[in-house]
Amino acid sequence: LIDLSDQPHEDRPFVDFLRQVCETFGVEHAAYAGMNPFDRSIHGFVTYSEEWKAHYADNDLARIDPTLLRASRSIAPVNWTRLPRDTLFDRVFRDAADFGITTNGLTIPVRGPHGDVGMLSVNGGPDAADWDRLVREIVGGLQSAAVHIHDTVMRSGELGRVLHTAQLSAREREVLQWIAVGKTQADVGDILSISGRTVEVHLRSAREKLGALTTAQAVARAIGMGLIYPA
Repeated sequence: LIDLSDQPHEDRPFVDFLRQVCETFGVEHAAYAGMNPFDRSIHGFVTYSEEWKAHYADNDLARIDPTLLRASRSIAPVNWTRLPRDTLFDRVFRDAADFGITTNGLTIPVRGPHGDVGMLSVNGGPDAADWDRLVREIVGGLQSAAVHIHDTVMRSGELGRVLHTAQLSAREREVLQWIAVGKTQADVGDILSISGRTVEVHLRSAREKLGALTTAQAVARAIGMGLIYPA
């Protein structure tokens, strides 16, 4: 996989990554959509034709697209072949068929620690009879790819700064900073004249805000964001 974190924040590297997803997993098209939780704006990168992109945007199909609507409310992958064939489905896919886009697709939802939501979709490939078999084979790899592209987009440019700046309180940063230089929780309590229980409360809060499972991960992420400094 292309390391998107090493690329400039432009459309081309993201689209190149999606094209590599298509080649790796044996599908025709891939698309990523990420939503800013503050202003609800959607940032997307797709491999579809310019004609379909224009039609999709001109007709505001994102507002009714069942693949996006279902995935935005789900934590599990959404197989398009199992979506209800309702009026919204018919409206979107009747148009899509005119551009050679089939109903064989899969959308992987991703949720980040700051309320951010992303979706990686793939479409096309084998006929309907073989689609479910392919989904079983590729869903694990696609979930990893979805997390990779979502985290990279969320760290990029203005969107990343909005999401990741000033998430920690001054005390939480202070506690993490002392942990980063090698102090134990007991040491930090003595230095800051607070109890060990209070230190743990601040660490737990910092882990939750940073989306980290461990204190070591929280320290690493805080350093990466420039919130604290390495020893």
